Amino acid sequence: MDDIPLSVLIAALIVFLLVSGFFSIAETSMMALNRYRLRHLAKVGHRGARLAAQLLARTDKLLGVVLLGNNLINAASAALVTVITFRFFGESEWALSIATVTVTFFILVFSEITPKIVGAAYPERIAFPASYALTPLLKLFTPVVWFVNLFVQALLAMLRLKPGAEAARPLGPEELRTLVLEAGHYFPKKHQSILLNLFDLERIAVDDVMVPRHQIEALDLNASPEELRRQIVLCRHTRLPVYRDRIEEVAGVVHIRKALELMGGQEVSGESLGGIMAEPYFVPSGTLLLTQLHQFQEHRRRMGLVVDEYGELLGLVTLEDIIEEIIGEFASPSPVPSALPARQPDGSIVVEGAALLRDLNRKLGLALPLDGPKTLNGLILEYLQEIPEPGTSLKIAGQPLEILQTQDRAVKSVRILPRTPPS
Repeated sequence: MDDIPLSVLIAALIVFLLVSGFFSIAETSMMALNRYRLRHLAKVGHRGARLAAQLLARTDKLLGVVLLGNNLINAASAALVTVITFRFFGESEWALSIATVTVTFFILVFSEITPKIVGAAYPERIAFPASYALTPLLKLFTPVVWFVNLFVQALLAMLRLKPGAEAARPLGPEELRTLVLEAGHYFPKKHQSILLNLFDLERIAVDDVMVPRHQIEALDLNASPEELRRQIVLCRHTRLPVYRDRIEEVAGVVHIRKALELMGGQEVSGESLGGIMAEPYFVPSGTLLLTQLHQFQEHRRRMGLVVDEYGELLGLVTLEDIIEEIIGEFASPSPVPSALPARQPDGSIVVEGAALLRDLNRKLGLALPLDGPKTLNGLILEYLQEIPEPGTSLKIAGQPLEILQTQDRAVKSVRILPRTPPS
């Protein structure tokens, strides 16, 4: 070592620091790679991505060769600094202490912190080229890495740790939701909204989107032929439930196209409609929308009648209702103008008490609670625990409301007042 020129020792030290920096930057960039993008690039034939994916598939071996090289180089750098210090200052303890602090500083700055920051900031730019060097190094040091990993695996077994099982855990719904939210700039806002709505199908029940019982449009088989004809001609739907005397006694479902064909050949009556109606399809209350979507597909149905545990009719849900939860509302030809709530000159909005809370939140940007009643009427009655008088004002979840009309033990219309900005 005494015969080696000092300039060569210094040059070797610089090379050692650079090589140590390479191992640090390679380790950080490999660990910082987006695994899903890596799989995509490897699938489309990116060679650097393929090599990186192969290395990451054996994380223990990859870390073994990186840390082996890094520690060997750092130890060699420390020894080399000792030799250089002795050349300059002789075997002085204070000089050796200063040299130790100096080499530690250089290793931290040039071989550890700076490379790792760069590697974390630009993982793909660094990891893919670095994989070309790490792959042969892994093959070269396989025996040493295997020997070291024997002790590592034994220690992990003693601690009852299985890193591979945790790494293979798939993403959950909430993690996927966060992924979609953070990747919103990669696709249009509408597409992002559709993906987020798909996740909500596993949390929303048919009760949240169904048409309440008292709003169901249906045919009474005991009605007069003139009334049945009028209802069929003015119907805005493809299918209608039919009943006898009471809506709760649903007898079946009639396709309006078949009813119109029937009208062309004979007089419409309860008996003639009974010959073309199909069996009703009932849906248990509380069924999740995603489950009901599969049920509609399996049974080839487009409409279901929601019933509670006692068999009482609660409402009606259609395939279109579920699709609207995914893609949003879509317009369809209708002879009746849309009855969306209109904003008043003073900024308030008058809505029906039977309006669904989910629709109000979505259309008006409100934040009314959805974990209890499904309609505005139900929410108000639950909050007040009594039938309110017209003119009663209240505030629910910070939203000011005013009761305009009550009828038949229910709130018929409500004025939604603008929120008062905080002082």
